[in-house]
Amino acid sequence: MAIESINPATGELLERFDAHDADQVERALERSQEAFASWRTTPFAERAGVLRRTAALIREELATHAAHMVREMGKPVIQAEAEAEKCAWVAEYYAEHAEGFLSAEPVETDAARSYVRFDPIGTVLAVMPWNFPYWQVFRALAPALMAGNTMLLKHASNVPRCALEIESLLVRAGLPDGVFQTLLVGAGAVAGIVEHPAVRAATLTGSDPAGRALAQTAGRHLKKTVLELGGSDPFIVLDDVDVDAVARQATTGRTINSGQSCIAAKRFLVHEAVAERFAEAFARELSALRVGDPTQRDTDVGPLARPDLVDELDDQVRRALAAGAEARCGGRRIEGPGCFYEPTLLTELDRTNPVAVEETFGPVAALLRVADEEEALEVANDSEFGLGASVWSGDRARAEALAPRIESGHVSINGIVKSDPRLPFGGVKNSGYGRELASFGVREFVNVKSVWIGPGG
Repeated sequence: MAIESINPATGELLERFDAHDADQVERALERSQEAFASWRTTPFAERAGVLRRTAALIREELATHAAHMVREMGKPVIQAEAEAEKCAWVAEYYAEHAEGFLSAEPVETDAARSYVRFDPIGTVLAVMPWNFPYWQVFRALAPALMAGNTMLLKHASNVPRCALEIESLLVRAGLPDGVFQTLLVGAGAVAGIVEHPAVRAATLTGSDPAGRALAQTAGRHLKKTVLELGGSDPFIVLDDVDVDAVARQATTGRTINSGQSCIAAKRFLVHEAVAERFAEAFARELSALRVGDPTQRDTDVGPLARPDLVDELDDQVRRALAAGAEARCGGRRIEGPGCFYEPTLLTELDRTNPVAVEETFGPVAALLRVADEEEALEVANDSEFGLGASVWSGDRARAEALAPRIESGHVSINGIVKSDPRLPFGGVKNSGYGRELASFGVREFVNVKSVWIGPGG
């Protein structure tokens, strides 16, 4: 089976790779297990040195790595450069903080001495998506490697070059053989890899069905998983906002990565007192975005990553319109080469409309009017997802009071939702479980071990 890299802006075949066969996968699993025996005892300072050198290489080669993202999945070049820089940041963050996060914690008991330590568990399989092809991998690998684990990467099949470049970065930074390896395999190979005795845990960022399938396999073998799945983030606009300013933020929040982000704002729940003015301002901002060639620095929205994603998004919009929605702007695919879709605002929705229920992955925003804060909370929580949310108000305390009642793993007040190495990241409900980043992320894949020392000896 061949794995192909195709430019979604042009349809051009970039590269073709032979998928790894069963023997190659088996050898990689064996190398990972062998590498763990020495990597787990490597001092923190040496592990940190590898990540710091990796960060330095990313910055030296920023344009090259950004170009891989642009070519393979259509990310606008300025956003691709920012993604690469963020990878350097998370590598340096864990290089600096992981040892402290994993230091033994003394506990007073009836022992002469007792404490909790955090030991590595072995090989972690990372199943990663195409939409942030470097960042999603780095936010998993940096804590896992600093904890002393080894990692196997099964990346999305449309970004094989990005996957190989990440492995190359780490190897050139001095990571020992076998500690991090890329597997060029299809989705059908994942279950067998999870079942393999060498794999001790798995982390997946992707769709709800993919997460359920991996969790089911891992559960049968009692292997821990962390899942970061879909999202349909509410963007709550109260009646005391600067409408034009918040509409600009809404546009950024919805169209980051051309709208292909789990944590992008997707459902805009707007107080009826400002709903019409907000809709007008939001439509105006969306219509002003420049859609086109992602290599150009003035492009705001690039292509979707694959033709089937355009088909799916267009089907959702068509069903939304048939159910009574109104397209204030956009609402159509852009004809011609490439996987482009118009930035779209859908209004006059009820809570059963397809775009108010399903996750939309592209530059399509759904606006629902709400009577007050209580209805905003009710609609926000009326979702199978619970990844992120944002609340916008001229009164910060008023907005913050809503945060404990929102069913999500993250709430931003007067700011768009984004991941940050210093804060834990993850969701609830069908958005998954477990946490990445911060001290919580580095402790997901460790053996939390109690040590009790008696008075004798």
